[in-house]
Amino acid sequence: MSAEFEQLVAEFEKFQSRIQNVDDRFANIGDMQSELSALQATASSPDRSVTVVAGPAGAIMDVRFTEEALRQRPEALSAALMSTIQQAVAESARKQAAIVEEHMGDDLHLVDQVLETQAEIFGTTVEEMRSKMAEEAPPRPSPESPDDYSERSVLKSDPEPPRPAPPSSGGSDGDRFLKHLFEEGDH
Repeated sequence: MSAEFEQLVAEFEKFQSRIQNVDDRFANIGDMQSELSALQATASSPDRSVTVVAGPAGAIMDVRFTEEALRQRPEALSAALMSTIQQAVAESARKQAAIVEEHMGDDLHLVDQVLETQAEIFGTTVEEMRSKMAEEAPPRPSPESPDDYSERSVLKSDPEPPRPAPPSSGGSDGDRFLKHLFEEGDH
């Protein structure tokens, strides 16, 4: 009976540890919400004549033109503006995914999903998108104590094998929405 009791106590302690992990994660939801609401992504056209600032959810917060931009033909200015908007919205989506992953864990692989979708939309590779994301993000400080649970998942505590890449022909409703959003800019 004592071995069974010890096993039950061990299972209960393991359960309590997981509950504490979840509590710690959700205690930081306010921080995540603050970071998301303060998020800004800035993109400029290659000639720097158009600058767009996107906020949370890709909301366009500011559009700036230089004198040079106003000298362009309307079609060229429109194309530069649409391309720059797409880049700012894409950067905003990457930043949002990174913030959510940082606070909630990467079990959902949000950043990977965003990068895969954007690579397909922009006709590039995931590796190029990942390097672009690394250039955009300032380095994060490393955790200060071993009790920092920010690198752990809320959903699972055991490591999960890598997921296979989703088929490129299908996709989620979110993928289709992003593709449609960026395709509209091409017309």
